[in-house]
Amino acid sequence: MYSESNNLAPERVLPLLATHRLGRPYLFFERVGSTNDVALSYASDGAPEGLLVVADEQTAGRGRLDRQWWAPPGSSLLMSLLLRPRLPAGRAMQLTMCLGLGAVEGIEAATGLRPSLKWPNDLLLGDRKLGGMLSEVSTDGPEVTCAVLGLGLNVNLAFKAGESGPTAPPADVAATAASLSDALGAPVDRATVLANILLRCEFWIDALYGAHGPALHDEWAKRLDTLGRAVTVTLDGGALNGCAVGVTPEGALRVESGDGQVHTIWSGDVAALRAF
Repeated sequence: MYSESNNLAPERVLPLLATHRLGRPYLFFERVGSTNDVALSYASDGAPEGLLVVADEQTAGRGRLDRQWWAPPGSSLLMSLLLRPRLPAGRAMQLTMCLGLGAVEGIEAATGLRPSLKWPNDLLLGDRKLGGMLSEVSTDGPEVTCAVLGLGLNVNLAFKAGESGPTAPPADVAATAASLSDALGAPVDRATVLANILLRCEFWIDALYGAHGPALHDEWAKRLDTLGRAVTVTLDGGALNGCAVGVTPEGALRVESGDGQVHTIWSGDVAALRAF
């Protein structure tokens, strides 16, 4: 896993970057607790927009709802990006849209694969989970002043082959996960994937800040595997069953229940059942 083509050290990655801001500065760690936590710490010390934290291994990586993120050393792309967007707080989820679109488009450019998105923050290959995003924001009154966007992506991992031993995935992960190397049948250069993801993220972030170019919401919705499916949304007050019929410009999911009522969901755990 530590061949030159799998190296994420600055001297390997920086020459590949075509971005103007994102990935500059670039911080690489062989081992950290959480790249999001490192980025948040640098943010509190005044680090600029564009700071990228990348690690070969996380000892306390986490996803949504405080779930642990499993990734053996050198196998995955584990990154957190610092932004200072000055956006209205109600539009904070649009930052996750930028990361999600940037991720699926960057993966497609680097590998030819075409992942999709599961609302609100998973990456899919087919019906299997390829990666996940975790966004953490700070606000000043009604405005988002700082955001850390985290991405964990399965790159060189064996799920289909039924790998065994100390680096084998937990059974529940192996049953539902996908990796780029499994899909392609060969190892994948993480640095190339990272550079392409950053380039597409910067495109969408620039579009968001400048309110020009392709409509972020429309392009994001096109990539959502969740839409048009029967879903069960687990909420604090119980479960909502219905059909995912759309998303708002701010990123909320619209679910039509059996009685014809359309519910606007801002957060929750979604299980997609089938396409209508």
